[in-house]
Amino acid sequence: MTYEYVICNIEDRLAIVTINRPKMLNSLNRDVIKDILNCMKEIQQNNLADCVIITGAGRAFIAGADIGVMVEMQGWQGRDWTKEGMDLMDYIENMKMPVIAAVNGFALGGGCELAMACDIRIASKKAKFSQPETGLGLIPGYGGTQRLPRIVGKGMAKYLIFTNDMIDAQEAYRIGLVEKLTEPEELMNIAIETAKKIISRAPVATRMAKRAINASTNTDIATGISYELETYEIAFQTEDRIEGMKAFLQKRPANFKNC
Repeated sequence: MTYEYVICNIEDRLAIVTINRPKMLNSLNRDVIKDILNCMKEIQQNNLADCVIITGAGRAFIAGADIGVMVEMQGWQGRDWTKEGMDLMDYIENMKMPVIAAVNGFALGGGCELAMACDIRIASKKAKFSQPETGLGLIPGYGGTQRLPRIVGKGMAKYLIFTNDMIDAQEAYRIGLVEKLTEPEELMNIAIETAKKIISRAPVATRMAKRAINASTNTDIATGISYELETYEIAFQTEDRIEGMKAFLQKRPANFKNC
């Protein structure tokens, strides 16, 4: 898998996707967005992994969208530009396998929005987060006005978006934007350890759990519980469910086969 702005390494059902535009702090332009989307599609459509880690090369995760590209756009061009970013975030959020953001540095604007589209965010203690768009005469346009309040609550989302305050990793952890903090040198080790733990569980069950949890943010609780029942039944019908229960009773590690 070869891309201009993305490096993808896959081993033992784990895909590590590194956004590789370090001189521009991995800022997002159309080519970067296209490379990330095509990489993620290749992983999913060819069933190459049971978990994905996304990180950035150099000292940034993603330092937002490329403002130098955006400044000359007309209104309709801005809409098309934003739709491309939204489509990427939606694809990441709805991938069948879990996606972990390993946030190694600046996650600003579209970078923070991409991290929020992932299922789990693990951050270096040197990471920084911000939604600076209102200071540029814009609003978050890659799903930030929708995902941020769902993650940190409406009031905190408004505070961050209205003020453009840049927060450090400790504050991001405190408000629930980040699930786990690490020392900078341990970030990828912890992300890989977490991914391997996920991969060791029954893949179908993990995917059904992700689908059910995602559905909970888009529907009322009664509909969500009904959806949980349907996804539970899918998992219950798998051979991995029988293997997992037998392994538990026999006090041995389970040998899941993704079926």
